Amino acid sequence: MTRNLPHRLLAATAALLALAALIMLTAMTDSTAQPRPASAPGGEFSAARALAHLERFATEPRPIGSAAGERAKDYLAGQLRAAGLEVEVQRSVGAWSSTGLATFGQVDNIVATLPGTDPTGTVLIAAHYDSAAMGPGASDDGAAVAAMVETVRALRAGGGGGPRNDVVLLMSDGEEDGVLGAEAFVREHPRGRAGGVLLNWEARGVAGPSLMFQTSRDNAGLIEAFVNGVPRPRGDSSMGELYRLLPNNTDFTPLTAAGFTGLNFAYIERSSLYHTASDSIANLDRGSLQHHGENMLALTRALGDADLPALASDHDVTYFRLLGTMVTYPGGLVWPLAVLAVVLVAGLAVLARRRGLATVPRLLAGAASAVVPLVVSVVLAQGLWELLVALRPEYDGMGGLLHRPQGFQAAVVALSGLALLSWYLPLRRRLGPAALAIGALVWPAGLGVLCAQVAPGASYVFALPALFCALGGLAALLLPARGRVAAEGRVAAEGQVPAEGRVAAERRVAAWGRVAVITLGTAVSAMLLPALARNAFDGMGLALGGAAGLVLALFGLTALPVVELFLPEPGRGPRRMLVAVPLTAAALAVVMTGVGLASDGFDAGHPRRTHLAYVMDAETRQARWVSADAEPGEWTRRYVSGRDVTTLPQGYARGELWTGAAPPVRADGPRVTVLARQEDTVRLRVSAGRGARSVTLRLDQPIAEVTASVAGTGKAMVQVAGTRVNTWPGEIRFRGIPADGAQITIKTRAKGQIRLTAIGETDGLAAVPGFTPRPPDLVAATREDGDLIAITRTYTL
Repeated sequence: MTRNLPHRLLAATAALLALAALIMLTAMTDSTAQPRPASAPGGEFSAARALAHLERFATEPRPIGSAAGERAKDYLAGQLRAAGLEVEVQRSVGAWSSTGLATFGQVDNIVATLPGTDPTGTVLIAAHYDSAAMGPGASDDGAAVAAMVETVRALRAGGGGGPRNDVVLLMSDGEEDGVLGAEAFVREHPRGRAGGVLLNWEARGVAGPSLMFQTSRDNAGLIEAFVNGVPRPRGDSSMGELYRLLPNNTDFTPLTAAGFTGLNFAYIERSSLYHTASDSIANLDRGSLQHHGENMLALTRALGDADLPALASDHDVTYFRLLGTMVTYPGGLVWPLAVLAVVLVAGLAVLARRRGLATVPRLLAGAASAVVPLVVSVVLAQGLWELLVALRPEYDGMGGLLHRPQGFQAAVVALSGLALLSWYLPLRRRLGPAALAIGALVWPAGLGVLCAQVAPGASYVFALPALFCALGGLAALLLPARGRVAAEGRVAAEGQVPAEGRVAAERRVAAWGRVAVITLGTAVSAMLLPALARNAFDGMGLALGGAAGLVLALFGLTALPVVELFLPEPGRGPRRMLVAVPLTAAALAVVMTGVGLASDGFDAGHPRRTHLAYVMDAETRQARWVSADAEPGEWTRRYVSGRDVTTLPQGYARGELWTGAAPPVRADGPRVTVLARQEDTVRLRVSAGRGARSVTLRLDQPIAEVTASVAGTGKAMVQVAGTRVNTWPGEIRFRGIPADGAQITIKTRAKGQIRLTAIGETDGLAAVPGFTPRPPDLVAATREDGDLIAITRTYTL
């Protein structure tokens, strides 16, 4: 279509630069907010003022049941009371279950209420004040909790008679161990059972914009409130679909399951520090805190004065941003747009056939073969991760969330280019560029239809690129071969320019027009697909780099007409190009991998991780160090030396472990007393031992149902399906167990003898003789049984 365009390289470069500019502008519009100082007006949110609260409770780990958690609870409840809210602390037993596992915890939820002047419902603002045991949780989720305190202050300072609706703040406990506080809130608290509109706040990193990444069903009214109420809305409907692929859970899950409608927010950049000692105030991006708080305050004001029942809807909306502008359309348009994309791609194929640019067999071959670069991109990206883990075993424990992944991400881009060019260059000689470019659009169009069925919120990210690329192709084919250039025509008519010069000028203009419409058609793809790949990198990491590789390959398929501008006519270029161009992409991937390895070193600001725990049998007083590291580093090898797990207590080992001899410590360990036994059900009294915060029970039989109760606090019951892997099949955890213990009733799936190992867990390893702290460039791994003194007792029931 543009084969005879003079200066084709100039046109190709212009098109490429235009698409690159759109990609960069899209990334730039996803910035955070500028942090406001403590001197900001009283009615505004100030990150500096919120930070002052954060410094009071988020400087040390505060897991459920810890002394630090108790101090944080007292400070936060005191601040909310001082702000004039009605504050209560809900003490309860929270419960959660997963495959083969029942988790319980004694939680202390902070529930604070600002009564409305004429309420139509309740606005629930939720975040959790506990942290993972490995770090202070300044971002996860201290920043959101501090923002809640500052939001209340700003609401009070803003004047007026207060919000119309009741505003309830839920600072939940035990989220990190299975959303225990939120589960107890909706099961037992009147506010939790009443429902309302939920705003939940989280973090999966220490930087980046506050993204609205998840909604409840039938979200049209809430999205309208979000778009109109927030000054800098970020997020899109594809994120919720992407989030479902991740093994994460937040308080949003039990709260919406109980009937709340709502929105879920988080920032996710620099996720390598998530759940580690480096999730600190020093590493917290103040702009992320400001953006979190601005969104929280704006939505609290908007929803606080809204007619909440009027927000109810019977449908979802698709929402996303293009160059900083939020675009929304109702869910009823998802299928029509997806089908329209398919129709336009089919129309483009028909028109190309009529113009003699492609035949039906070639179009079908182009569509069928386009799966090759998609699959190869995924394989190469995952292969890159396996290579990186082989070169640096420390990466294995980071789950693909690396400190400085930019070099490796660029390598994934180059590998996707390698897959694309290795497919396109040989086949363009046989099938022709048009057949390949049009056939390639079948895949984003098809994915748009597939998502319309299974993940409607993500359909746009595939359907719209296919739709607009097809429109661009149709426009390019329908442009006349010779344009009408009036000025040139008049000059020629006056005899000043030969007729052939006028024709050449018209052809030049028409050819440039085709380049323009093709570039415009690809523009939507450039604004959507690279942004989706970036979100996949941030949310999934390089361990699932194949997801980003797939999206990048899809973008490459939509950009084939622009790629074609750089190439000679099929059959006329040097055959060495078939090898040289892919080799260049491969070389670039190798270079960027090397850059990544050179730049992503470990230091105090970018520490490596290691898992280490201490376990001792309370009866034999035989003790061992254990590590789940794939390849222990120098510091860890001071404690472990081999893989002999036969000396570990029965039922303790989970997965492959390194072990080493350890000195005994003074500890009485957990105690289990049988209170009653009837067929497949046993009732136990369990205590963790002096100084232990938690207890874990491992059973050599699968469990079906577990009930835990604490005197004066309450009880909770969960049903359990499946079995644990690489350890005994049944497991029960009680986090924050009281000193005098808890009563636990277990129903197993088989009758007969049961072996049970009780593990009392105390945070930290400093009490073990001979233990030396980690160096500054090393932090505890995120595995939940690390950095614990585990004292065990095994019972036969």
